[in-house]
Parts: sequence; structure tokens; C-alpha cells
Amino acid sequence: MLYNSAADWRSAPHKRAVIFAMSGLGKTHVSNLLRGSGNWFHYSIDYRIGTRYMGEFIADNAKREAMKVPFLRDLLMSDSIFIGSNITFDNLTPVSTYLGKPGDPDKGGVEIEEYRRRQAQFERAERQALLDTPYFIDRAEALYGYPHFVCDTGGSICEWVDPSDPADPILKALSDVALMVWIKGDEAHTEELIRRFDQAPKPMAYQPAFLDGAWRAYLDEQGCAEAEVDPDAFIRWTYAKALAHRQPLYKAMAAKWGVTVEASDVATVRDEADFDAVIAAALK
Repeated sequence: MLYNSAADWRSAPHKRAVIFAMSGLGKTHVSNLLRGSGNWFHYSIDYRIGTRYMGEFIADNAKREAMKVPFLRDLLMSDSIFIGSNITFDNLTPVSTYLGKPGDPDKGGVEIEEYRRRQAQFERAERQALLDTPYFIDRAEALYGYPHFVCDTGGSICEWVDPSDPADPILKALSDVALMVWIKGDEAHTEELIRRFDQAPKPMAYQPAFLDGAWRAYLDEQGCAEAEVDPDAFIRWTYAKALAHRQPLYKAMAAKWGVTVEASDVATVRDEADFDAVIAAALK
């Protein structure tokens, strides 16, 4: 690791961290706090995905829907209007909307083959966005003069890496330039994440094998055809299984490639000094 002790971290002129965890455990909150200090560059993987690697897919999908409306079609064909996504650090809805949810189109679902295609597009995009981290570390310092750097990853980072492989290209690229930090939640956090997701289910990205297994199991359990699947019901059913699937992957990533901090400790972070203290404690 770049920092082998609390002293190394505290005395480092350039602090660099890659934060990973399930969505909802504080990655973006802490990253925004650090950015607000004026000393940290905040690199959002989801923002990079939406603006650099999937922006065209997202815009084309919106145009495809607009082309179904004769009034909008005429304006688009004459270049009289422009359609694009307004992605920000705090509004990544265009990415999740494009990913969609599999199931009955009449209930807002996407046919499973199209859903798989979009999942594959997202996987390629996230892999590349993660590998862009060293470039942004150099860019943040050379172009903007930021001494410190935080990478705010998506919850699906664990889907594309093999923590047991010492040559894993993504984990090696990240750990070579930054400290990998896992925000670990407890059972109460898991229950709260499930409760929140149940109230407002959101699209997610999955390993292809996990998705295929979950899809087949859901169809068998419900006794329904693919076109009859309620999209929200499926992703609610899948969410708890996804959490259980990801937890050991995160744990292995932290054990072999970085450090672990408790979500309860991260929740106490109010400024740069608090974050330094939490990381230093994890390095002891």
C-alpha cells in the first residue's frame, strides 16, 4: 500500500484514496465534504461513466423516444432542437434510467436481451472509468494544483474485479496510486439499505452470471414468462441477494488490497481532519 502506517498517511503531502462500498453508506457524502475543503479533487466514477463513456448511449435512447412523437421528430430531423443528458455529481439519474429494469414493457421494463446489452455497455464503461483514475490523479495536480485526491467509486466495482488475483488489472492500477478504503456497514445498515431500496427501487449493475442466475430463479419462483415480469418486483427481489453477493467481495478487496473503516465512523466525518483521523485509525 502507498501508506503503511497512520504516520505515513498523516505526513503524506499527497493523500490519495479510493472509496468503495454499497451505495448509501457515505462514499459520495464524504467525497463532497473533502471537495468542499478546497484541498481534494473529487473523481466520481459514475459521473465519468455518464459523461465520457455512456453519454452517447443515453442521448441516443432519449432521441429514440422523441422520434416516436411526430412533433419532436420533425424538430430533430431539422436540427431545430438538441437532446442531451444533464448529468451532475448529485444527479446521475440519466445513467440509471438508461440501464433500466428488466421485465414487462407496459410496466416500464426493458426486454431481457436489451437489458443484458446495456449491462455489458455499463461494465465496459465502469472498467474504463476505474482505469482512468491514475490519469485523473495526475490531471488534478498538474492542471488544478490539488494536493489530495479521492475517487468515489460505484457500488458495482466489486463485480468486475478478482480480489484473489494479485495481477487483477483494476485493483492493481488503483492500489498502485491510492489507498483502497472499504466502508463496511453492519446488519442495521443492511436492513436500512434494503428498506430504502424497497421504497424506491433503482437500476443496478450485476455480474452477468449473477444476473442470469437471479433471472432464472425469479422466473421459476414466480411461474411467469419473461414478458410478464414486474420490473420493480424483480429488482426488489434481487437487491438483498445482491448485497449478500457483494459483501464477501468487498471484504476480500479490503483484506488484500486496502483497509476497512466502519460506516458508523464515516458517519461522524464532518471535515478533512475527521477523515484523516478515520483513515489513520484504520492504518494502525
